[in-house]
Amino acid sequence: MLTGALPVFAQDTIYRCGNEYINNAAIAKQRGCAPLQGGNVTVIEGTRPSPASTAPAPRGNGAVQGSGPRVDSTAQRQRDADARATLEAELRKAEERLAEAQKAYANGEPEKQGIEGRNHQRYLDRVASLKDAVTRAENDVASIRRELQRLN
Repeated sequence: MLTGALPVFAQDTIYRCGNEYINNAAIAKQRGCAPLQGGNVTVIEGTRPSPASTAPAPRGNGAVQGSGPRVDSTAQRQRDADARATLEAELRKAEERLAEAQKAYANGEPEKQGIEGRNHQRYLDRVASLKDAVTRAENDVASIRRELQRLN
């Protein structure tokens, strides 16, 4: 059984050349790479995509040509109309929620309820949650309107 200490070899200086790490001083000097100070560097290379799995080329209108079946224009118009109708229904619901939230918030001065007359902090907490509800409802309405504009 070998119980003696094994000699430890010093690692060569590591140089960083952009996103590449090398330990060849001549190449590093030629490329103008910076030496790394400190601990060791471990580089694990990722897998490279095979030529067969490259992304499809974009078409002239900026859309990516996929391998799925083409949809005729009548069916696509129907899908767009369905999407618009769904978004318009969601917009009406979101606007109703916004109106209810604004009514409950009452411009930051809602009526005190029950124990809130004696516990002012509870009232302030409720006012803050009502304000958050108004903000969320406003954001919902704005995002649905943006989606509808994208469909136009």
